[in-house]
Amino acid sequence: MKNNLTNKAADNIRILSAAMVDKANSGHPGGAMGGADYANILYSEFLKYNPDDMSWPFRDRFFLDPGHMSPMLYSVLALSGKFSMEDLKNFRQWGSVTPGHPELDTERGVENTSGPLGQGHTMAVGAAIAERFLSARFGEWMSHKTFSFISDGGIQEEVSQGAGRLAGFLGLSNLIMFYDSNDIQLSSETDEVTTEDTAKKYEAWGWKVLTIEGNDTEAIRGALKIATEEKEKPTLIIGKTIMGKGAVTDGGDSFERKVSTHGQPLSAAGASLDKTIENLGGDPKEPFQIFPEVEELYKKRQEELRQWVKEFEAEKEKWEKANPELAEKLESFLSGDIPEFDFAALEQKANTATRAASGTVLAAFADQVENMIVASADLSNSDKTDGFLKKTHPFAKNDFTGAFLQAGVSELTMACVMNGLALHGGVIPVCGTFFVFSDYMKPAVRLAALMELPVKYVWTHDAFRVGEDGPTHQPVEQEAQIRLLEQLKNHHGDNSMLVLRPADGPETTVSWKMALENTDTPTALILSRQNIKDLPANSDRYTDALQAEKGAYIVENDANPDVILLASGSEVATLVDGAALLRERDGLKVRVVSVPSEGLFRNQEKAYQEEVLPVNVPKFGMTAGLPVTLKGLVGDAGAVWGLNSFGFSAPYTVLDEELGFNGENVYKQVKIFLGK
Repeated sequence: MKNNLTNKAADNIRILSAAMVDKANSGHPGGAMGGADYANILYSEFLKYNPDDMSWPFRDRFFLDPGHMSPMLYSVLALSGKFSMEDLKNFRQWGSVTPGHPELDTERGVENTSGPLGQGHTMAVGAAIAERFLSARFGEWMSHKTFSFISDGGIQEEVSQGAGRLAGFLGLSNLIMFYDSNDIQLSSETDEVTTEDTAKKYEAWGWKVLTIEGNDTEAIRGALKIATEEKEKPTLIIGKTIMGKGAVTDGGDSFERKVSTHGQPLSAAGASLDKTIENLGGDPKEPFQIFPEVEELYKKRQEELRQWVKEFEAEKEKWEKANPELAEKLESFLSGDIPEFDFAALEQKANTATRAASGTVLAAFADQVENMIVASADLSNSDKTDGFLKKTHPFAKNDFTGAFLQAGVSELTMACVMNGLALHGGVIPVCGTFFVFSDYMKPAVRLAALMELPVKYVWTHDAFRVGEDGPTHQPVEQEAQIRLLEQLKNHHGDNSMLVLRPADGPETTVSWKMALENTDTPTALILSRQNIKDLPANSDRYTDALQAEKGAYIVENDANPDVILLASGSEVATLVDGAALLRERDGLKVRVVSVPSEGLFRNQEKAYQEEVLPVNVPKFGMTAGLPVTLKGLVGDAGAVWGLNSFGFSAPYTVLDEELGFNGENVYKQVKIFLGK
């Protein structure tokens, strides 16, 4: 009897999924129909959450990887009372809460934005790490599970290797992933592109692997029971499901296991929507309804969950009374409050590389910011995240008392994991690598910007001055690419990313202050490999550098300047050298401006922008990247000295001379620019 009701609930999800796609005349019904059995059992029997507060921090999480299977997620959440039938009818329409691929909506039960395959389940790895990190500090009473759902496409995406390797290595037994293995993808069957043994692959990474009939109620239930009791390994449940389960033609013949139902409505694929709905026990005239007995099933589950939450909260209260200081700390972590930190007291070495200055800040964070997790893609001693690492130790299987993630050589995996950490909450994620490898991270950085996640990126070796490693390791166009996210607005109308390229050690300290205080968007810190001369101080250099909080500020200023020189990063010091020559040799009046963030500067009042960069004064910019990076600031009448080609292999001092990044060339180019 129980299984009959369970199967009816799964059929309800299938009907709603197919109807949503057909009504929108757009979408992917087949996978949603095949995965419905697992989704139903997970939500009606296993997933633990607070039905009255979906953002309750002690809940299990469910991360959907194949965003095209959103109809399945929206439908099961509709059974759970989080979406209305009107919401489902408006699938993929303007202004609806049911976009084509799920977008982060915690209150309705959508834990992650998904779409680019592979990222969703890798975020789940991050959430599972966050749970282990917090449980290691506050106790197993608060432990919970992270469930994920992946498709054939997600398994094929390269990022799945990084996620699988990392989760297995760390023994994330709190991570349970269902692989919807239906052997169908968008344009072909899977045997046309792969013959790998997925089970053996995950077993080699250290996962427990269970292979079941993915539409069999008892098999799913049994696998989930085993997985939730596992204590040593993450679990992969390979469910051999049926694409378009229940789909039939006008004549009533089966239309299951068809490539055509992957990416188009059933009626366009060759099946009959009405006959399919009838076959699944629904009413073709009114497909958007929840069967009464299914509604009761989910209401009963809601009551069970409410009772469980009540019992959990009672235990939590006992723990809080017994551990008042820990309870206060946990509340601080979970609230997302910015930890107190005295940036003014932090001492930087003079004339240091900004990557080293960043390492100094991170070392201090390791002592004082207790919920920060720092990661590096096998470059901690080069990107100077080892400043943090030296004060803690890396995560290892059964040991999450440290706060450092050795991600290995897998930048995209690392970036996706950072998103998962941020989505889980309670921690501050930071990750580092060479700036040129931001190319590998960009898909995850984009999703962080879209989801408005406060991930901090430490990108070092910021220019051609990487030197002898040559053009493969020398970023040129990367800054222009990343700064586009300063111009792109998120759905709250804010810059989707804060991008900072500090000009010296004190400005790096201020940049970290800005990064820590930015809880609304991702932050990028673009840092130098080579040492940089500190900028001249008008008072205390740190106090001067606080002006960077407005995105741009005046470093040196002569009254009524003849020319304004502007840059970010190490080129600001080069402009200071050039300005000295312009004054000494030609008596020119010069203003030097540091612009760590054009996007932030553009957010300031117009009066401040014009105070720093008056319209009627000629402007000359210098950048180690593409000249377009500064073009918007110098204006059409201005000039920019930048790099228009890939870099070259040579010591950085030679490159500076050969490519014209020195005070002498600043003098020369400004003279040409001014026609003097």
